[in-house]
Parts: sequence; structure tokens; C-alpha cells
Amino acid sequence: MRLLVTAIAVLIAIPLVLTPVYLVVDPISVPMIERYLTGRPVTREWRDIDQVSDRLKASIILSEDGQFCRHWGVDFGALRAEVDNYLEGKPTRGASTLTMQVARNLFLWNDPSPIRKVLEVPLALYIDLVMPKKRIMEIYLNIAEWGPNGEFGVAAGSERAFGREPQNLDWQTASLLAVTLPNPLVRNPARPNNGLLRVAGIVAERAQMYGERANCVGSGGRLAL
Repeated sequence: MRLLVTAIAVLIAIPLVLTPVYLVVDPISVPMIERYLTGRPVTREWRDIDQVSDRLKASIILSEDGQFCRHWGVDFGALRAEVDNYLEGKPTRGASTLTMQVARNLFLWNDPSPIRKVLEVPLALYIDLVMPKKRIMEIYLNIAEWGPNGEFGVAAGSERAFGREPQNLDWQTASLLAVTLPNPLVRNPARPNNGLLRVAGIVAERAQMYGERANCVGSGGRLAL
């Protein structure tokens, strides 16, 4: 019992200690660590958030988490709907905010489960309490998996897909990178099928219409779209 309590205390202490550290230290993710330990390649070059296209930031937020700038790390309305669907045996979509995805990639595991989802909620609330939105987004952009061969972060993803630096993206390339994120092992923004092009077009249109919803991650509190 003592060993179990000690193990639980250590697991709780890790995110409590590392989250403030990650305000100034650029982290690596659990999937990156897993690839390092198993000898598989990892490509990641950190980019400051102001070196990333505002079009991409707006596209990701409008595609993945439209309330990112407003909620406290968790979209409780969407989460309640997901819980209801789960209890009723209906299909679920996850209701993961960008902050919850950061929590999962930094401190948890990738295989979906109710236990993991329960753990994501307090971790996301704590991350949002400690970190400004802009830093959360910066970490997300630099730890998200963006390709099937160990490409992590926006620099590696943009280079692999388009041979461009991530600040040099037009609306089409930005939206294609954004809609790749839910399944980067299968979706290829460099060779999109008609379905991916259609979804990317919808995301680009939404981001151009409602881009002010992403202003919290812009330079000086505003995106230049």
C-alpha cells in the first residue's frame, strides 16, 4: 500500500512540477519519448509562436477548438454532451480541447479510454491556470504529430508537406495542415483527396469569417489574417 501511495504521489507530482517549468523550457511529448526509446526517428525543430502563420493558428482553433480563447482548458458543454452519448451507447468524438490534447501528449498515453479522459480534465484545468493561452498554443504547435515518420511540430509538418517554413502558408496550405491533425498517420496534406480538400476549404472559410475568436494567440492580442 505504501508503494502504491508513493507511486500515485509521484505521478501527481510530475505534471504539478513540470507544468510551471514548461513556461520557460520547451518540452518533448510522450509519443516523442516513446519513439526515442524504441530507436525510431524523431524530427522536430521548435518554432516560436510568432514565427508560425496566423492563418494556421486560426485554422487549427476554428477546426479543433473554437472556444479555445474563452474556456478554462475544458469545454464543459461539449464534455457533458460526450458523456451523455457515451452512457447512451452513441458514437463519441472525444470533446478534447487543445489544452486537453497538450495535457495528454505531455503527461498521458495515446490509447483512448474513459480513464485517460478523466485524467485529462484536471490536467487541462491546471495547465490553463498556470500557462497563458499563447504558451499553450505554442507548445501544441511544437509537439503535435504531423506525419507518419516521426514528424513532430509545425516546422517538420510544413516542411514535409510543402517544403515551406510555417510562417509562409497561404489559406489552402494552412487549412490542409490543420485538418491533417486528427489523423496525421493517414492524412497527407501534400496529396489531399477530394474529401480532405473539401474539409480544408470549410475550415479556411470559417477561419476567415471568425478568425477573431483566435486573437488570444496573436502577436499583441490580434491575428493578422
